[in-house]
Amino acid sequence: MFTRIIAFLIIGVALGGCMQETLEPSTQVGWNARDKELMSNLPYAQAAIPEPYKRHIVDYTRKEAPGTIVVDSDSKFLYYVLPKGQAIRYGIAVGEEAQVWSGVAKVGRMEEWPAWVPTSGEQQRLGPLPAYVTGGPHNPMGARGMYLYSGNKDTLYRIHGTNQPEYIGQAISSGCIRMTNEDAIDLYNRVKVGTIVVVLAPKQGDAPYSPQVAAGSEPPASTKPF
Repeated sequence: MFTRIIAFLIIGVALGGCMQETLEPSTQVGWNARDKELMSNLPYAQAAIPEPYKRHIVDYTRKEAPGTIVVDSDSKFLYYVLPKGQAIRYGIAVGEEAQVWSGVAKVGRMEEWPAWVPTSGEQQRLGPLPAYVTGGPHNPMGARGMYLYSGNKDTLYRIHGTNQPEYIGQAISSGCIRMTNEDAIDLYNRVKVGTIVVVLAPKQGDAPYSPQVAAGSEPPASTKPF
């Protein structure tokens, strides 16, 4: 009996000290019929996402209200703030240094399997590109688009899925915040139009020199392609 009590206490302490819990990234809870159809026939290879960039529940130490999205571009993490000092942490791909945007915005529009209309800047940097790409798994916008607005003005920055999941954890995009399609669907189902989005300025987030966002394991060194 005494041995059982000791074992129970040890397990309880271990669980109480856990700072993060990995959430299954491939769960289809919240997927609709179109999601299941399109995600079953992907035109890209599924990537092995490094463990730190998989979906986790982590302890959260900043003061944003539950329901807020916080983007830490330095560490390639997006947080959806939960009650009681916790957050869901997702791995993301972010804009290269010249394209990084920071500030406070809100989700002004939401779309499932959005079309992609390249901006004039994207045409100049990456073109020639099609003027319009229909929604689907072939589309760089991926399964979900959450459009960031400042006041009533579209900032032209988005949180969205991707057809290149191998780049999660890197800085390679044109400035938007990319997630795996599975994670984009999960986040989309949690937010609504009007959700506040805080994109932290460089060196203001969860980097080793400034652990202000959340407790948990540090990501591996960036493998950004040159």
